[in-house]
Amino acid sequence: MLDIRPISPERRNLTGMDQFLLWVGAAISLAEVWAGGMLAPLGVGMGIFVIVLGHLIGNTPFALGSIVGAKYGIPAMVSLRPSFGLRGSYIGSVLNVIQLTGWTAIMLIVSSDAAVRAYPCIGKSSWVVIIGVATTIWAIGGSKCWRWANRVGVAILVVVCALTSYYLLVGGYSFQTKGSNMPFGLALDIVIAMPVSWLPLICDYSRYSRSISGAFWGAWVGYFVGSSWMYILGLMAFLATNSSDVVSVLVGMGFTGTALVLILLSTITSTFLDIYSTAISSLNLFPRLNRLWTMVIAGAVGTVLGLIFLPDAYEGFLLLIGGMFCPIFGVVLADYFIVRKGRLVVEELYRIGGMYWYSEGVNWCAIFSWLLGFGVYEFITIRMPWIGASIPSMVVSGSFYLVMRRLYHEV
Repeated sequence: MLDIRPISPERRNLTGMDQFLLWVGAAISLAEVWAGGMLAPLGVGMGIFVIVLGHLIGNTPFALGSIVGAKYGIPAMVSLRPSFGLRGSYIGSVLNVIQLTGWTAIMLIVSSDAAVRAYPCIGKSSWVVIIGVATTIWAIGGSKCWRWANRVGVAILVVVCALTSYYLLVGGYSFQTKGSNMPFGLALDIVIAMPVSWLPLICDYSRYSRSISGAFWGAWVGYFVGSSWMYILGLMAFLATNSSDVVSVLVGMGFTGTALVLILLSTITSTFLDIYSTAISSLNLFPRLNRLWTMVIAGAVGTVLGLIFLPDAYEGFLLLIGGMFCPIFGVVLADYFIVRKGRLVVEELYRIGGMYWYSEGVNWCAIFSWLLGFGVYEFITIRMPWIGASIPSMVVSGSFYLVMRRLYHEV
């Protein structure tokens, strides 16, 4: 239970700059570059517009989610308990473990594919294992390790990405639109899905923040800068080379060592968050688990999946994440900011039979609101993809939840 209890003030050692660097490091990844390449059918102008707009929209609920962690020192899945109930939060925990394990696998696949192109003398499977082990060790290090390691790692990554961007721009490439038209709403959802995918994790790290404002603005600005940059880099790379493979661009220019640094550091600074939060989400389900060994197991499972996962499902995977977590956090944010006015009774979050127990540990108003939002998300994605499903599903689930709370007086 200790690892999902509130972090005491003396253990909150991350400044606003630390939060900024944490989320810049999370955003600088080959997976985000790859996702940016998906927007190539939009062309340069419209592609950049969608990237900026999508991050403006998606970053706001993402950063708002950090506030409860920073204020009360609680992890992300515990923050679901006031709205979903102690046992109702298990639904989010199970989904989070699934998505984070999938993200770990995807990140290892993307990075190992790139590493093979840089150093083909080492096979892909070996790279998956090497990067998986390194990332797991980084996750185990804890907040004190992350604070200093991220300062160094992100500084190096920024320099490497700046050089990559520079050589792409001055390399004489022609940025021509590729492929057929993409619905505006679908493209927007591909962007929004990235910051929203971090919503189920952000409190795991904002709870270590020294201030609420540092957590909010560090996350908002850090992820906006890093992720927008990577999306644009992927978009430009695809338009220039018909591939979002910036590693091959670097290798072709003779910067093989630089490419390897980009591959390793960008994967580690992003993926260690997935491994750590998989462990914390698991502890919400089984509080007696050992956090260290849970992280080891999470890293091992993600690595094994990285050896067998099919990356062709990546776009669908991003949209599925949005379908699951947009409506969940539509409920959570509506409950915290509107119903409770930002006030929680922390000890009640852990008490069976307390004020967040509802009906045998489940708040069915929240469950039904989430299911409605999920249905809206899937309907729009399938039938009206030009609208974009992320924000409508959050609004519908949150609004329906507020109506249900009002009708049943469950305050």
